[in-house]
Amino acid sequence: MTFPIKNSGLASALAARGYSAPTPVQHAVLEAAADDRDLLVSAQTGSGKTVAYGLAMASTILGEAEHLPATRHPLVLVIAPTRELALQVHAELSWLYAPTGGRVVSCVGGMDARREQKLLAQGCHMVVGTPGRLQDHLTRAHLDLSEIEVIVLDEADEMLDLGFRDELDFILGKAPEARRTLMFSATMPKEIAALARQYQQNALRIDTVTRNQPHADIEYRAVRVAGHEIERGLVNLLRLHESRALVFCATRDHVRHLHAALLARGFNAVALSGELSQSERNAALSALRDGRAQVCIATDVAARGLDLPDLDLVIHADLPTNKDTMLHRSGRTGRAGRKGVCILLVPGAKRRRAELLLGSANIIANWEDPPTADAIRAHDQEKLLAEATRAAMPEGAELALAQELLRRQSPEAIAAALIRIYRARLPEPAEVTIQPTFTPAPRRPAQATNFEHGAGGHDTIWFRAATGRKNNADPKWLIPLLCRLGGITKADIGAIRIFDRETNFEILPQAQAKFLQALTASPRDELDIQPTTAPGPSRDPGPRPPKTKFTRAERPAGAKPGEQERRRKNKALKKGSGGV
Repeated sequence: MTFPIKNSGLASALAARGYSAPTPVQHAVLEAAADDRDLLVSAQTGSGKTVAYGLAMASTILGEAEHLPATRHPLVLVIAPTRELALQVHAELSWLYAPTGGRVVSCVGGMDARREQKLLAQGCHMVVGTPGRLQDHLTRAHLDLSEIEVIVLDEADEMLDLGFRDELDFILGKAPEARRTLMFSATMPKEIAALARQYQQNALRIDTVTRNQPHADIEYRAVRVAGHEIERGLVNLLRLHESRALVFCATRDHVRHLHAALLARGFNAVALSGELSQSERNAALSALRDGRAQVCIATDVAARGLDLPDLDLVIHADLPTNKDTMLHRSGRTGRAGRKGVCILLVPGAKRRRAELLLGSANIIANWEDPPTADAIRAHDQEKLLAEATRAAMPEGAELALAQELLRRQSPEAIAAALIRIYRARLPEPAEVTIQPTFTPAPRRPAQATNFEHGAGGHDTIWFRAATGRKNNADPKWLIPLLCRLGGITKADIGAIRIFDRETNFEILPQAQAKFLQALTASPRDELDIQPTTAPGPSRDPGPRPPKTKFTRAERPAGAKPGEQERRRKNKALKKGSGGV
């Protein structure tokens, strides 16, 4: 299947970029039924939708002509939710329409607004921008939409999620009604349908998303790690795969922490989050694209729309909050027919959450352990031997230098120096704890939910935590904390007994070694935990005796009056003072 394109300039641009056949969404928007119509399109991430709407608008703005007409005001407006996506769309449309004389201007927050104003004043065919910056240029009369023929809303669902509805209403209200409106969205919630009804006319609905089917070009893996070994597991995965990687974190703080940790270990790493300036974000993406950086640590700001060529690995250092976020994060790899790997780092306490997340997306992941330091060193050795055997015979100056080295040193000494040089450029792998294979725990009896929430056996080990009733100790927050600090699951904890100033709890046999190792490796400033002996049996004082009620005459001498008597006395006092 070839692109059904009449314009020779667009065809040559696609050929130069290696586009030989259209993707499903590109084929759908180029069919005769879609000509000059509004389009409402659902497309899977990485499906080539930027080129799709770039080609779809050609029949409107080019017609039969080979070159775009001279114009002062733009013919096309593309609105994108994030700066990165807007700049990426700007780059894509620039090379696609370069043979037709197309001029594309970007207007995004964080960039020089005065420079954008100057470029708009010089005239252009297309404007690509974010909602806030576009509204600002319209308000200041720097942007004129009177000649707009096509408006594209890219990642429309994300724009609504980010709260850009007011900005969209303002921008679309400034454009001519006689225009084409192309809406592209990964999902079609009711808010998108309402937006389409308001701003589109007789729109053609195109859906190229295969429901309930995971991305066929992405292999999913779930790696079991201890709760305190997320960083170590990440280091070893990056060392083993040795490919360009994008690592997702839930917070900016975690991005900063992992970025600093990887730099300290010798990785070429960059960071990407909302707290960085636009120039810093552009520099990070540029370094990842051209190979100067091996790994990018990012928040979900990088989860949508970014096209990163040769990105083979996506790692979720923090589990995504929902199915859509996971699919958008993972969709940064496995694009345009390339294969990719997506890895979830799953601490024991979050195993169930990961299973629910994968199940909701109909994804089957292979559960495995993180690579050990010994396995990585063995991999390095095999790779060194393979590279050495593939090396070509030295010639010319290389041969002369090799002969001089052999005169000065033995072959063994030269080989040892080569090994040291090779290992010096590699980050040191981390020691990790192999987690036990998960088996569902039997359902606990009803009494397991109170303070003595489990029953141990003779082989359990008891520990003491320096918190108790005086600190409002409660199993609701104690159990998750113990799981995180000890790299265990709730099923590994036996009985818990809470006293005034300390809490005693037992660890079942299958998790004792792991728990002790985690305690040794982790700091104790959050909660001091020490081994202890089993506490004595809890004493049950039995039911309290009922309170004896006395009348005034029957009350023993010296006894305090009961609550009922105090109420009667207060009532009598109030009644006596009523006539004053």
